[in-house]
Amino acid sequence: MTAETSQTLDRGLRVLKLLADTDHGLTVTELSNKLGVNRTVVYRLLATLEQHALVRRDLGGRARVGLGVLRLGRQVHPLVREAAMPALRALAEDIGATAHLTLVDGAEALAVAVVEPTWTDYHVAYRAGFRHPLDRGAAGKAILAARQGHADHPGYTLTHGELEAGASGAAAALVGVTGIEGSVGVVMLTDSVPERVGPRVVDAAREVADALR
Repeated sequence: MTAETSQTLDRGLRVLKLLADTDHGLTVTELSNKLGVNRTVVYRLLATLEQHALVRRDLGGRARVGLGVLRLGRQVHPLVREAAMPALRALAEDIGATAHLTLVDGAEALAVAVVEPTWTDYHVAYRAGFRHPLDRGAAGKAILAARQGHADHPGYTLTHGELEAGASGAAAALVGVTGIEGSVGVVMLTDSVPERVGPRVVDAAREVADALR
């Protein structure tokens, strides 16, 4: 800690991070042990976070992330979309295909930003807000591959006809971005993805990840 930072705020944020990393919540004692502070401090932190609906405690006394975090989370997508747009525009224009940024939303993949090329005669219509299962389509499969530590090709995933008949996709997962799980990809009306597209998608995903760090 430095003179310019707040120890109390730091501890409160650490509580939220600890609770976000567990599905079953944590007790005051468990939080006390993880934070290295006494139980009284933890009680005060939880009481303050509860007032702002950022934490809730069940009947058993276990603390969990509260619904107030959702209100904060709604502001994340516009910020992520804005940061990603330059790389997506460049990708769409370079490849001549619809480019997209997709994030994990529960068990689904959610397209939060889409850019269509300006110079092509035709391209795949793909809209922000489009959802699909994580295990279908290049965008979701790239994310799942990253979770497992591998991809179909070095750094990217290819699919054909899984979300739209006649359309192929290529996507690469965002790497090294804390708190965000997603991918950058393109979708095109071809039977197969040209060889240069996969590496170009990887480069775009790296650009987006750098912009979000």
